[in-house]
Amino acid sequence: MARFTLPRDIYYGQGSLETLKTIKGKKAIIVVGGGSMKKFGFLDQAVDYLKEAGFEVELFENVEPDPSVETVMKGAAAMQKFQPDWIISMGGGSPIDAAKAMWAFYEYPETTFEDLIIPFNFPELRQKAKFLAIPSTSGTATEVTAFSVITDYAKGIKYPLADFNITPDIAIVDPALAETMPATLTAHTGMDALTHAIEAYVSTLNSPFTDPLALKAIHMVFDYLPDSYNGDKKAREQMHYGQCLAGMAFSNALLGIVHSMAHKTGAAFSTGHIPHGCANAIYLPYVIKFNASAAEARYADIARSVGLEGKTDAELTEKLCEKIDAYNVKLNIPKTLKEFGIVEDEFKQKVAHIAELAVGDACTGSNPRPITPAEMEKLLTCTYYGTDVNF
Repeated sequence: MARFTLPRDIYYGQGSLETLKTIKGKKAIIVVGGGSMKKFGFLDQAVDYLKEAGFEVELFENVEPDPSVETVMKGAAAMQKFQPDWIISMGGGSPIDAAKAMWAFYEYPETTFEDLIIPFNFPELRQKAKFLAIPSTSGTATEVTAFSVITDYAKGIKYPLADFNITPDIAIVDPALAETMPATLTAHTGMDALTHAIEAYVSTLNSPFTDPLALKAIHMVFDYLPDSYNGDKKAREQMHYGQCLAGMAFSNALLGIVHSMAHKTGAAFSTGHIPHGCANAIYLPYVIKFNASAAEARYADIARSVGLEGKTDAELTEKLCEKIDAYNVKLNIPKTLKEFGIVEDEFKQKVAHIAELAVGDACTGSNPRPITPAEMEKLLTCTYYGTDVNF
């Protein structure tokens, strides 16, 4: 038996933030990031709408990019003190992901982080609060997914948390919030959305429910991301919807080793954080070539659906990789980890351990081609130097 789960309600379109005036409840805590939602006035709007609906409102601010276990615990403690019946998070993927994890510790203070990193092992939520998510970036789609990514900086590891319990009750997808994204963030989040959709389409758990969502999202990213990157507001709006469709697909079909690699390399190097969407964009063409022996027909389907031409599935798959490479060039995304700036000696020192961790990542199980730690090490090495994947 399979399952397909989405938020009960998705409100979208310009001005849909105003939906907050219709929510029923008494206390709402709003979890936000470092200040862009306040700077552009959206946080004040949200607070005013909630107060108009009769809510007492408290803020938990300054969730950092790639939120930490420590931030999650601080937020949960604030919730335990305030006792909200709605948890509302607005901003990029980081505050929404953090708020999802806070929710679990708010309702179950005795649970441990080690419990939650086991896939689909969350306790039954909604005992105290419901969850509403409002994205400001067009990539993670965490507003419609059963996932959250939390970083343990002491270990240098990003942990994807997975459970249908943390799928939000309501998502508000208002493109006005996405218009504030800078170009680099637009590029990285857009390629994250493309990766979500492609990995969902070739996942071992793809289905007739997820395939149309994944393909439509792929079309929308290829159609709208360059113009969105260049600041076009209509394209920015369509990307905001396209990334949401990709989220619906991968939340139910799951992902693959592009994400496994991104999770385990993002915080691994002393030269600094590799933004998640940037890492996905770098790894995606290499992983397609690795997976082709198991999923070439599916990649060829994608290529045909976006108008690429080729006589064989192998040729179509190669054309798809070329198209992704071309988009990375347009978006100023490096082709290799070396070009990104990872130091060679440190990469060589850490790659074997990172490979083991990546194989153990929650996303690896639904990848179309099984992979060993030795193969993962070879694949990561290809992404460092830009060498061909031929194994």
